[in-house]
Amino acid sequence: EWNNKTAEITGFKKEEAFNKPLVSTFIVSSLRRSVQEVMDNALQGRETSNYELEFRTKSNEIRYLLVNATTRRDANSNIVGVVGVAQDVTEAAQHDRAVAAMANELRQLVDTANAPIFGIDVNGSVNEWNNKTAEITGFTKE
Repeated sequence: EWNNKTAEITGFKKEEAFNKPLVSTFIVSSLRRSVQEVMDNALQGRETSNYELEFRTKSNEIRYLLVNATTRRDANSNIVGVVGVAQDVTEAAQHDRAVAAMANELRQLVDTANAPIFGIDVNGSVNEWNNKTAEITGFTKE
């Protein structure tokens, strides 16, 4: 199966995708083993929900898909394949990665600032203590 939305997201027409091995053709190399495991599990009747994977498009872009891998059965309940139902979460994934990167940059800025930075929580306990504060006070963060 390869519906119109899949073609739109990936840039591959149905005719281009048919009879191609899904994992080795469309999945980024770092995730191939785990995606193959999800497929193998579905072929054993063990389905997977909300699995995030990176899908390579025809233009070599990466799209982040949240996938449910469902066992496909014939009229006699014999397993005949896997159906993947996916949601394109690329924008949300990119946003989450950008937020994490900004948090890391902020953490580094606080830690290496040339001014003492400390913070307390609602109970008055210290929950922030940068390197300059440690240098000035002699107390480590720990």
